Amino acid sequence: MNAPLIDPFARAITYLRVSVTDRCDFRCVYCMSENMQFLPKKELLTLEELDRMCSTFVDLGVKKLRITGGEPLVRRDIMTFFQSMSRHLESGALEELTLTTNGSQLARFAQPLYDAGVRRVNISLDTLDEEKFARVTRWGRLAQVLKGVDAAQAAGLKVKINAVALKDFNEDELITMTQWCASRDIALTWIEVMPMGDLGNEDRVGQYWSLKDLRHQLAQHYTLTELSERTGGPARYVRLEETGQKIGFITPLTHNFCESCNRVRLTCTGELYLCLGQEDMADLRAPLRNNPKDDAPLQEAIHKAIGLKPKGHDFDYSRQKADGQVTRHMSHTGG
Repeated sequence: MNAPLIDPFARAITYLRVSVTDRCDFRCVYCMSENMQFLPKKELLTLEELDRMCSTFVDLGVKKLRITGGEPLVRRDIMTFFQSMSRHLESGALEELTLTTNGSQLARFAQPLYDAGVRRVNISLDTLDEEKFARVTRWGRLAQVLKGVDAAQAAGLKVKINAVALKDFNEDELITMTQWCASRDIALTWIEVMPMGDLGNEDRVGQYWSLKDLRHQLAQHYTLTELSERTGGPARYVRLEETGQKIGFITPLTHNFCESCNRVRLTCTGELYLCLGQEDMADLRAPLRNNPKDDAPLQEAIHKAIGLKPKGHDFDYSRQKADGQVTRHMSHTGG
């Protein structure tokens, strides 16, 4: 049962993304509806169960653990989880413990996160315009997030900004955001909007800004050099020669990156999704809770699930509709 996790396409699964809550203090238009119905708390894994689940994955060869949400830092007592998981960093079993956040709570938690062994954070930030930020997040305040960025850097955390490319929204900020990140020694990654969640209120095709076009616009201002670097994620990188900074592109629509996929995603209820863009999942909460003293059934369930991992997703906008759409919101799976 302690054998490494290898999927049917000979890909080693070494990266686990874990949603610790479906709740968030923002309501970003591409992530969730404004009036979300959140899960009953009894359905969520406890922090102790999350620890046991993640530790089992580490025992099976997972080397990178990314904590997500919702917004992970709104979960009550979440720092006890980070502090507990740091033992795997100290033992060397886990190579990296990190998180993706909207930045709203980083002013409070940046230093404790660093003390727990976190060295990098991804902050979701799609615009530097206060009015547009309020519009895209619905409930967010830009000043609070920028304060979080300051706190993260002051604590010694390496910051990367994740920006969702949205047509007719942040196209005019491409150079502004590039320059702002360069001035702060912050990496920047652009992400194509994905067809996830209830499309009744949001037009995913209308929101879609191809990163091919974004990259072409960037090349009008900078010299782009391709980088072979891979960080275990789906991004492809270039270096801007004029600034020396690294820009990433995550392109699930214009370039399918599935051939090198090394990750799976665990929801806060213990559902294991083998692919962000597929509905197939395995319930790991039952073997976890039904066997409180024995991890073997959980390990068996994990191995069985990995054996069902698909080759890739089916996202496609080429026919001017959101083909490959999945019904769950991005916040449910944790991005």
